[in-house]
Amino acid sequence: MARATTHRDRAKADRHAAILRESARLFAERGFSGVSLEELGAAVGISGPALYRHFSGKQALLGALLVGVSERLRDGGRTVTDLESDPLTRLQGLIAFHVDFALADADVIRVQDRDLASLSDDDLRAVRRLQREYVEIWIRVLGELHPDRTADDLRVRAHACFGLMNSTPHSGRGGSPDHTRAILESMALAALRS
Repeated sequence: MARATTHRDRAKADRHAAILRESARLFAERGFSGVSLEELGAAVGISGPALYRHFSGKQALLGALLVGVSERLRDGGRTVTDLESDPLTRLQGLIAFHVDFALADADVIRVQDRDLASLSDDDLRAVRRLQREYVEIWIRVLGELHPDRTADDLRVRAHACFGLMNSTPHSGRGGSPDHTRAILESMALAALRS
């Protein structure tokens, strides 16, 4: 039997989430090496050393951020494809899911683009494995829509589409999120259906 969540547990989980959110923002602005533990702590109202209650260090924090987002993408992709049986509806769901991620987590995209090499070896392996699993979800759906294409062909298409959707750190600024979402979704669907 699971124990009830206490106020202290919720507060700790909220602090943990705030640390991840603020670290994504700061790492996106200045890069992993350009941010100190003291600055990370100050961003959430605690001292730098207090971060050790949540993470063993700055590299572990980066790992939690990038491994966590990779797990969310893989798990979300699985959920989307489990809900629908029609391949086109699955593809539309995957696109909408990924665009939602890209709009909500543009900072994390910037961090991954710039600081992936700063991960520990174990975290880097985990991120790469989770990313491959996420890509395979897309390849299975695309394979149902395009049975005449090879897995390599579909992989290139999926990665190219991720590049389009993950352009939000650059393309998503200043405009209406709904308008940006509509553009990205329609372009991704057109590219993947062709």
